[in-house]
Order: sequence, then structure tokens, then C-alpha cells
Amino acid sequence: MTDLTKAMGITRPSLYAAFGNKEELFKKALDLYERDKQAYVGEALKAKTARGVAEHLLQGAIDMQTGSDPRGCLGVISSTACGTEAESIRQEVLERRASSDAALLARFERARAEGDFPDHVTAEGLKQYLSAVLQGLCIQAGAGASIQELEQLKATTLAVWPGR
Repeated sequence: MTDLTKAMGITRPSLYAAFGNKEELFKKALDLYERDKQAYVGEALKAKTARGVAEHLLQGAIDMQTGSDPRGCLGVISSTACGTEAESIRQEVLERRASSDAALLARFERARAEGDFPDHVTAEGLKQYLSAVLQGLCIQAGAGASIQELEQLKATTLAVWPGR
């Protein structure tokens, strides 16, 4: 909080007057992150195929991770690194992820109904697979992976993608 108030040029009481408490401040930060940094997700869900959805999500994540901002994913980091004192924050992040997961699952269920991938592949399994790859991509980027390494991960994921 000291670093934040110093960077903003305000006092702690001013910060709390504006946001209420640390939890509300974090929720506002999540709102901004989702609106600005993850705008590509909504566009990805409009792709014509499940593979197109995956390609758009992977490229959006790579673009976000290789921009000028710090690498890593606020959602991934805060859902795994929160201690017991921040359980409400962790739950907030998990609830938001559940909403995104439901939208992705619905899109993959539609793709399955359209014959977009083989019968032995489930929409749920495909959603879990892509989510794991995206989370892994964010963790690798946060650990310093190069853009070439992230692009290779994208290419490999798309090469093994079931269907068209």
C-alpha cells in the first residue's frame, strides 16, 4: 500500500476514501484488467471454429504477455498465490474465472454440435485443456519466456488441436 499511495501521490486515508478498503481496490483493479487487458476474449468467442477460438485466445494472451506491462496473469497469480488472509480475493477471482469458463464451454458445446471436432473429444475436456495451456503460457511469460517460446507453444497447441 505504501508503494501504491506513493506512486499515486496520495495518502492512505485518501485511497480508502476512494475505494473503501483493499478488497474493493483489488476488485476495481480486476475490473480494469478484464476490460482493458482481456478484451480479446469476447472477440475470440465469435470465431467460426473452436480452433479459431483457441488461436485467437492464444494470440491475445501472447500479445498481452509481451506488451510493455509486467508479464504474468493477475487472475492466475491471485488465485494461486493468495494466503488465507486473502481468501475473499481468491474466491472473487475464481468466480470470475468460472464465468469465463462457462462462456468458453458454451462456445465449445456449440462447436461440438456443429461437428467441429471428433466425438471422442468433449467440450469440457477441450475447455480444460485450453485453459491449462493459457494459464501455463501466462506463467511461462511471467518467468521470462521469450516471444518465440510463447509462439512455439501456440503453434504446438494448434498443431495437436482436434478437428478443423
